[in-house]
Amino acid sequence: MAGTLSTAVRVQGIVKRFGETEALGGVDLEVTEGSVVGLLGPNGAGKTTLIRVLATLLRPDEGRAEVFGLDVVTDAGAVRELIGLTGQFAAVDELLSGRENLRMFGRLFRLSRRGAAERADELLERFDLAEASDRQVKTYSGGMRRRLDLASSLITRPRILFLDEPTTGLDPRSRNEIWSVVRELVGEGMTLLLTTQYLEEADQLTDRIAVIDQGRVIAEGTGDELKDSVGASMVEVRLEEPDELGRAREALRGLSCEEHPQAEQPGQIVLATSGDDGVGVVAAAARALEAADISVRDLSLRRPTLDDVFLELTGWAAERNGERAAEPEPAEAAR
Repeated sequence: MAGTLSTAVRVQGIVKRFGETEALGGVDLEVTEGSVVGLLGPNGAGKTTLIRVLATLLRPDEGRAEVFGLDVVTDAGAVRELIGLTGQFAAVDELLSGRENLRMFGRLFRLSRRGAAERADELLERFDLAEASDRQVKTYSGGMRRRLDLASSLITRPRILFLDEPTTGLDPRSRNEIWSVVRELVGEGMTLLLTTQYLEEADQLTDRIAVIDQGRVIAEGTGDELKDSVGASMVEVRLEEPDELGRAREALRGLSCEEHPQAEQPGQIVLATSGDDGVGVVAAAARALEAADISVRDLSLRRPTLDDVFLELTGWAAERNGERAAEPEPAEAAR
């Protein structure tokens, strides 16, 4: 099981149903030891269900999943000794202090009284919680609670850490604090599987990204590979008069690019170019709109972002127009 660049997680054809709802529809995924893989998808995509299967909290209906070569069903006990899990909600006792929480977790993980105390002190220092360690957790900010929750998942020094939307609901400063901790763990060689709805989070923290939607992995690659799959560059057009959108689309129809579903503002058109001549497309768009006597407020060129990838692959542009509703994830609803 050990060795350089070994496989930490292997998922093959995992299916999980809740009644008539298929939360996972045949997921395949591999995570290399020492890497950070992000599961990116909207609410109800199946991200949390997959994490719960890998953490041995849910039994799959079909398929097979292994963590460091151990089957999550038949070797569940051994798998639990290798993993750490931080869920969407901080699993700490608000009536206890931060120190008491970590010591309690240490004892639950069968550390000696002294070992639990030493490990608690070590983690409180590392997560910048030492000064607040003897305060009740109910007095902590959201970011402090998340750091304490993350610290508790590291009590036993797991080989792989599952982070299920670790920064949901946090303000930008607290989110950056969690990012800093994650980067430290990555620098130490820990393997991480991270679920998130935040595009920037996936871009900043992960080596590879698997886009999951409606229970299936629909794309996988590095951030740059996924961005390149959308187009070489994006041309954004903002019109002075939003009601001229139809005429503008007609004027731009002859260009060698496709309209992208990202546009959200009235009078905005986003075009994805397939070649490297983004500047040429901008010039051609300007000429076409001028010839049609359409006033333009702004015309710009940029590289694709993960937002572009996410919207194109998951069809969220249609959802925002009322054509697609996000399906609630049964595993989350059952909490």
